[in-house]
Amino acid sequence: MQFTNTWYHELAGCYSALKPTPLDGGRLLYHNAPLAAEMALDAELFVGQGSGVWYGRDLLPGMQPLAQVYSGHQFGVWAGQLGDGRGILLGEQQLQNGRKLDWHLKGAGLTPYSRMGDGRAVIRSTVREFLASEAMHYLGIPSTRALSIAISDEPVRRETTERGAMLMRIAESHLRFGHFEHFFYSGQQEKVQQLADYAIRHHWPELEQEADRYLLWFTDIVKRTASMIALWQSVGFAHGVMNTDNMSILGLTIDYGPYGFLDDYQPDFICNHSDYQGRYAFNNQPMIGLWNLNRLAHALSGLLSVEQLKQGLSVYEPELMRVWGERMRAKLGLLTADEQDNAILSDLLALMAQEHSDYTLTFRRLSNTQQQESRSPLRDEFIDRDAFDSWYQRYRMRLLQEERQDEERQRVMQAANPALVLRNYLAQQVIDEVEQGEITQLQHLHQALQRPYTENPAWADLTRRPPDWGKKLEVSCSS
Repeated sequence: MQFTNTWYHELAGCYSALKPTPLDGGRLLYHNAPLAAEMALDAELFVGQGSGVWYGRDLLPGMQPLAQVYSGHQFGVWAGQLGDGRGILLGEQQLQNGRKLDWHLKGAGLTPYSRMGDGRAVIRSTVREFLASEAMHYLGIPSTRALSIAISDEPVRRETTERGAMLMRIAESHLRFGHFEHFFYSGQQEKVQQLADYAIRHHWPELEQEADRYLLWFTDIVKRTASMIALWQSVGFAHGVMNTDNMSILGLTIDYGPYGFLDDYQPDFICNHSDYQGRYAFNNQPMIGLWNLNRLAHALSGLLSVEQLKQGLSVYEPELMRVWGERMRAKLGLLTADEQDNAILSDLLALMAQEHSDYTLTFRRLSNTQQQESRSPLRDEFIDRDAFDSWYQRYRMRLLQEERQDEERQRVMQAANPALVLRNYLAQQVIDEVEQGEITQLQHLHQALQRPYTENPAWADLTRRPPDWGKKLEVSCSS
């Protein structure tokens, strides 16, 4: 296994070099075996207590740890210098196929960018990020990954005293919008260009010799961001803290904190208890994605003209709507496009909002539609059955118009409508158990999340409607 750190060698002035602060009494609790296999990791790393790399005690050969500096807009306000306040980039693993993967240890202790923080993560936040990143990956949504959870008895103060933990996060890159903002607003234009050239060299090498490489690069960032957010919307995922420092230029979902998957369909769902104005409500995410891209465009204004930046930004809405349209048409089982499709979808969502229908279960059960049946198995889920019947007859006529077999349509729908998403109460049940040092439910849920589109009797306990208490959980930026 080989490590390097191109950030360390090529981007002097963009980081502070330092080692992690080990967890007191740290120990490996759980590791992601499928991901470890993909990364061709030696099983000895995970035997017994495993290597101390999981809790900050050891470094593997070739690792050169550092904390990155960046800035950003938080809740729409310029926040100035931020940076890795509790995370340390240990190095990049070089895979045999030529790819490089960042190993980023979250909860690794104080850095020059910790501000008023303590540099630690807690069991609660670590388990939530581990589960969310894996859930999103297996839903087919670009995301950082999670390799391991380490825990300790070290006390960490949040709203109450909790226990310290560390997450090993894996990603192709941790480059954020905020990296470019940091150097733009500090008047270091040469650093903005250096970062852009670094990004293109390592992640868009096909553009390196193009005369208009910066325009092509920025346009692709816009498209990746639009696609990611369209996929979020399709599965009912709310990120909760879409600050520019939490936006990946690779279009990866990153920095899981107060996220939430929809239970009842509420378009204005606010998953972050700290989001008092509802800026990052579920239905605002597409707009915020574009707002954030405008902030990135401003930071790149020394590399591209105003017209070029406008040209790049102009692809956002078409790409968002293309991906959203394709995914939502698949969720409805519409295998061709028709001008009435938007009204069929909009009217169903309006009915679901009125009735507080469960977002995931409604679409999953719709996947069992038999187009020759005049009554839908979903009918009994709605109080206003007349309104549902009216909608269903329009929908059924639209299905019959395509002249496709039910089996073909149902395969498409079941591949677009997950049977399982990571609801907050499921994560909380795992957290409660892990706090006691147990991993049975963590293993069970992790295995199920790897097959979210498959119905399996062994996972029936994970696909039911949430209990009332499960809908009332509050998560905030400390989560």
